Amino acid sequence: MEELPLIALPTEQTERADAASNRRRILEAATELFAERGPDCVSMQDVAQAAGVGMGTMYRRFGDRAGLTFALLGERHRALQEQLLRGAPPLGPGAPAAERLHAFGRARIALLDDGEAQMLLTTAKAESATLRGPDAAYRTHLAVLLRDAAPGLDVEYAVNSLVMAFDARLHVHLRYERDWPVERIQDGWCALADAWLAAGGGGA
Repeated sequence: MEELPLIALPTEQTERADAASNRRRILEAATELFAERGPDCVSMQDVAQAAGVGMGTMYRRFGDRAGLTFALLGERHRALQEQLLRGAPPLGPGAPAAERLHAFGRARIALLDDGEAQMLLTTAKAESATLRGPDAAYRTHLAVLLRDAAPGLDVEYAVNSLVMAFDARLHVHLRYERDWPVERIQDGWCALADAWLAAGGGGA
């Protein structure tokens, strides 16, 4: 099995203690405020006040609101990637590839549903409404599982179609304009993954 690449993020071991503490407080404050008000109703000043830090610290650490948003999302994806590498099955190693595909798709969509889609769409730098670092890692993860479960599959095409279903605009449209429950979206993604497995000679 290929090793899933992790996105590079600062850790408390590579930061000064005070810098790491500030970063943690800022991200915790941003998480709470985004959940309470919605990401489009929270400013850098709001987060700085809630975290008890100055605006200079905010801009040095994150540059702007987009940088703060991507740092917050990066932490969430780092946690998901750790689960994929070392967590319990079926999300982590040890389960059949088809089961891991389902677990990953459900977990990835749950992240979108937990405010990520709205955060991306209210961030000026999110032209493609995606996160490039995690996206590359997840493509690798999907490719590994698909090759294992369905050796006859056109893996590159299948990966592209599965990743497109994680688009933030699509998620917001289905959830809030069409009023679909998140479980329907997750079930649909798993059905798409199963169709690709069947096409490549694998099974769900």
